[in-house]
Amino acid sequence: MGTITALGLVLLVCMVAVGGGQGFQAFLSLLFNFGALFFAMVLMAFHFSPVLVTLVTSIIVLAMTIFLGGSDSDSTMVAFYASIVVLLLLVALIIPVEHWAQIQGFGQEDSEDLEGMSTILGINYLEIAMSTAILSTLGAIAEAAIAISAGLAEILAQHPKISLKNLQGAGFKVGSQIIGTTFNTLFFGFFGGFLALFIWFAGVHYSIGDIINDKIFVSEILMVLFSMLSVIATIPLTTWAMVGFETRRRKSAERSG
Repeated sequence: MGTITALGLVLLVCMVAVGGGQGFQAFLSLLFNFGALFFAMVLMAFHFSPVLVTLVTSIIVLAMTIFLGGSDSDSTMVAFYASIVVLLLLVALIIPVEHWAQIQGFGQEDSEDLEGMSTILGINYLEIAMSTAILSTLGAIAEAAIAISAGLAEILAQHPKISLKNLQGAGFKVGSQIIGTTFNTLFFGFFGGFLALFIWFAGVHYSIGDIINDKIFVSEILMVLFSMLSVIATIPLTTWAMVGFETRRRKSAERSG
């Protein structure tokens, strides 16, 4: 048994032990998402538009992550719609920023590994950079959306007559509590994955100017910033969507009653 297979089985056992059937569904969503991303890479290799493929794949990934990870149909639907809106807003931001930053392709740190290989693949590396930035935000979007919608759904279950103003306030309060931990998760994930390159920078005596202008460093920083912006946008949008859904539900109940 390989290391990856063993760790995957350990992850499955832990998820089922903690989450039961819901944990098993979340594990399935992880496998399905991997398959969707692999299929997207195949399509890009066959010269389909990377941005278009990424948009379709992102919607599929968000759907599987949210619907297989949540148990309440109303809250998961609200989370999905809110996450789609956030995704589209981020795409509208990522495309011009990536054009402006010009960080596509490989950095000089990759030159030794690429020596003797052809980098002329017939693929637009700028679109690949956009696709990478879009995909990097999906986890943060789905996590924030389902956290807010599930939290508000639980509040409604415990206090069904809560005022819409208080419900909205509760949504922003829940958001303020998760935003700090989410930012820390993104930051330490970036730092952990980038630690070897930081050591390399120090070993070859890069100046601060060299570091902040390094293509790989800027690319990683932008992805972290996009993910942070996605969390900031997801919190109010999901809260407003949940409040709007509850408003329509109450009006429908009044008319039928």
